[in-house]
Amino acid sequence: MKPIRNSAKAVIIHQSKVLLTKNRDDEGDFYIFPGGGQERGEPLSAAVVRECIEETGLEVIVHDLIYVREYIGKNHEFAEWDADVHQVEFYFECRLKAFQEELGNGANPDATQVGVEWIDLASLDEIRVYPNALAKLLKAGKADVTYLGDVN
Repeated sequence: MKPIRNSAKAVIIHQSKVLLTKNRDDEGDFYIFPGGGQERGEPLSAAVVRECIEETGLEVIVHDLIYVREYIGKNHEFAEWDADVHQVEFYFECRLKAFQEELGNGANPDATQVGVEWIDLASLDEIRVYPNALAKLLKAGKADVTYLGDVN
C-alpha cells in the first residue's frame, strides 16, 4: 500500500478564466489544476510554485489556501488504476507573476499533459475537469475555505 501523498495545486483566475492543464486519455481531453506532489521538507506553498513552473512554465505568487480535497482512488472512476492511491490536495489561490495569454507546457509536464489553456469559468460544465466538484464551486463564484472531502 502506498503512503498518503500531499499535493499542492494552483487556482489561477484572470478575467473570468481559469488556468488549467489540458490532458488526454483514451476517452479524450480532460483538464486539471496545475500542481503536484509535495517533496519531503518542502512547504506546500513552495511545492505549488515549483509544480506550476514545471507544468506551465509560469511563475505564480501563492495566496490563501481555499480548498482541501481528498482523493481516495478506490472510490472514483479510475479505481482500476488508482485503487491504492490516497492523496490530500491543497488548492491555493494564486496569481501569475506576469500574465501570459499565449501558453505552452513547462519543462516537466505530466505524462498525459498536452497543453495549458485559459478556460472560461462559465464553460467549466462543458468539459471534463477534475475535480468536478471544485469546477462547480468556481463556476458558482464560491471561494470560501472549503473542505471538499473525497469527491469527484
